Amino acid sequence: MTASSTEGIKTVLHPVSDLEAAKPVYTALLGMPPTSDSAYYVGYEAEGQQIGLVPNRGEGATSPVAYWHVSDIEAKLGEVIAAGAVLKESPREVGGGRLVATFTDPDGNVLGLIQDR
Repeated sequence: MTASSTEGIKTVLHPVSDLEAAKPVYTALLGMPPTSDSAYYVGYEAEGQQIGLVPNRGEGATSPVAYWHVSDIEAKLGEVIAAGAVLKESPREVGGGRLVATFTDPDGNVLGLIQDR
């Protein structure tokens, strides 16, 4: 069907207006402290998933975004765009060789892709 596949949803990022206020809520929900904690990202490893809190700095994110892990982000973006998706953010490195990109489905839902190098 397609040339590239996904490794499934392994990361869900939640935009928050105040990391310090959100952190205790997610810590209580997940029953564990964050595994990474910085001014730009607070992350939790929960049952094989990365649950992340990211500051919403007026970039338009208003709901969580599920990120599908892929081995070739450019190929997968090409496939979903050819199928009717609309590119929202081109692939960009966010540290450690990790590339992320987002697109919208025909209903405007934002979906993400992650490629680890």
